[in-house]
This record gives sequence, C-alpha cells and structure tokens, in this order.
Amino acid sequence: MYNELLANIAILVLAGFVGFAVISKVPNTLHTPLMSGTNAIHGIVVLGALVVLGHLPGDAHWGIKIILFVALVFGTLNVVGGFVVTDRMLGMFKQRKQAPKAAEKGADA
Repeated sequence: MYNELLANIAILVLAGFVGFAVISKVPNTLHTPLMSGTNAIHGIVVLGALVVLGHLPGDAHWGIKIILFVALVFGTLNVVGGFVVTDRMLGMFKQRKQAPKAAEKGADA
C-alpha cells in the first residue's frame, strides 16, 4: 500500500514539473486557445467526478466522499474561472466603439 502511495506521489510531482516546463514555453499569443482546451478537459474531469460520486456505495467511507466533493468543487471553480479569464482575454481583441467627439456635437447643434 505504501509503495503505491509513494509511486502516486512521485507521478504527481513529476507531472507538476512536466506541466510547468510545457506551459512556461507557450507563447503569449497561444494562452487563450490553450486555456479553452484545458477548460474542456476540466469539464470532462468534473463530469467524471459527478459520475463517480453518484456511483459510490452507500457504505463508502465519509473521508472519500469529502475528498471527492472538495475535488469536484475545485474542478468546477477552475472551469468557471477559466471561462471568465478566457472571456476577458478575448474581450481585449474586440473593437471598441468610439464615442462622438465634443467638437462634433457642438457643430451639429
């Protein structure tokens, strides 16, 4: 059991290092598409967590239920926050309507 836990922790740490190395090399122009892709992946993770939570047996340990619920909440917050950030990033590229100038208003009156 402890060997499996140690192996899982090692995989988690290595995945963190690989993820950091990959993300740090992404150019700024690709952050929005990358964010959209990760939001889709996290949406699948949240859906999978809902399925697992729904299929837990009634006599499952309460600690497992709490950990699964917390993971579900954090995954949902990540998806929602990612979409908010993506929307704000895409909003930076929209053309803004120019307000009429004061001089043009005075000339028309």
